[in-house]
Amino acid sequence: DPEWSLATVPHLTELCLQNIVHNFEQNPILDSLLPEHQRKVLDRLSTGLPLAVTANLISDEDYWKRCCAERWQVCDISNYGDSWKRMFFERHLENILKCFIPNTTDPNQVLDLIPICKDYVRKLEVDQFLPPLKVDQKEERDDLSDTGSDFQLSEVSVHHYDLGALITALPHLEELHLTYGVKDCGMNFEWNLFNFTYQDCWNLAVALKKCHNLKVFKLTRSKVDDEKTRLLVRNLLDHPCLVELNLSHNLIRDKGARAVGKLINHSKLEILNLCNNQIHHLGAQALAQALAENSTLTSLNLRLNCVEDKGGEAIGRALLTNTTLKSIHLGSNNLSEPTATLFSQVLAQNATLTSINFSCNHLGLDGGKQLLDGLADNKALTEFDLRLAEVGQQTEYHIHQIVWANRDAARLGSLQQPPATLL
Repeated sequence: DPEWSLATVPHLTELCLQNIVHNFEQNPILDSLLPEHQRKVLDRLSTGLPLAVTANLISDEDYWKRCCAERWQVCDISNYGDSWKRMFFERHLENILKCFIPNTTDPNQVLDLIPICKDYVRKLEVDQFLPPLKVDQKEERDDLSDTGSDFQLSEVSVHHYDLGALITALPHLEELHLTYGVKDCGMNFEWNLFNFTYQDCWNLAVALKKCHNLKVFKLTRSKVDDEKTRLLVRNLLDHPCLVELNLSHNLIRDKGARAVGKLINHSKLEILNLCNNQIHHLGAQALAQALAENSTLTSLNLRLNCVEDKGGEAIGRALLTNTTLKSIHLGSNNLSEPTATLFSQVLAQNATLTSINFSCNHLGLDGGKQLLDGLADNKALTEFDLRLAEVGQQTEYHIHQIVWANRDAARLGSLQQPPATLL
């Protein structure tokens, strides 16, 4: 053969590596290879291999980077501890949960994944829970009845996947972000697609109590009302690790806010977000009472509620004694001059607050002047949002001058502070 050449004959080592790659699923060989041979095998392995084979055997980040890149167009590992492997397993599990249909999808799709991914999942973000495809037969029979029980029956029919068995089996789970609803439902829109039922809440609350390492819990845009809030709070009281709670964009009223107030002083909460709920002055007063005694909370967001001056003044009085809260957001709460008057005292006495947001309120010209007077000797505040608060352009300018000076002084102080010495 005139075209034959010894150079075209592959080395025995190369033939062995090809065989290892070809048969990796049946006979995974990796750790016993030399480092350079491991690299060649990893670079050639298919990203479609069963996770039961690759999960606990392959720790190489380049392999998991290929797995992520072939599956998702946008891959930002900064949100996953800079780990491609963690990103793959968290997003893979999230996708399964988002597509899970109760009474239709095999639960083993999730349960079989637990031993494979449990060591790598630290955060879950699930922004969709699908309801069952069909309603209960009992509801179908009674659909035309006028007994008034239709709502309860539809409530029964749309329970979502119970996360309990999953999240309690993830020992490293620290963050849980949930939204009960359906994305991109299009012309199939129905209100019951967005029901977070009492049974859903019960299942979730019981599971949360067992998640002892959970630090961040967010349940947003899920129609969480007072009753469900109280159920969640009962199971979060004295939680050993929870530091951030986000219940924004829900239906929480005063009774729910009162329950959250109790949670503030029976937990280690540092960040609380109740934005866009239906909390009025009674709920705000309950939160203020808790705030006056609290020593852990650093951030409170009550934007887009309706606490009014009775609630605003109560919070202001609490901040006269509180020494831990650094940021408070009271934007769009129908506040006026009485709240501004009390907060002028807060600005004069409180040396902890660094950020206040009063945007979209009706503080008025006199309220703005009183806030300016309170800021005269304040050196702590570095952010003060007064947009659309009707305090007057000149007053807002002078307030910002003081705040900017405080910000520059804080920045200069941090630059001059000597680095901590290692013992």
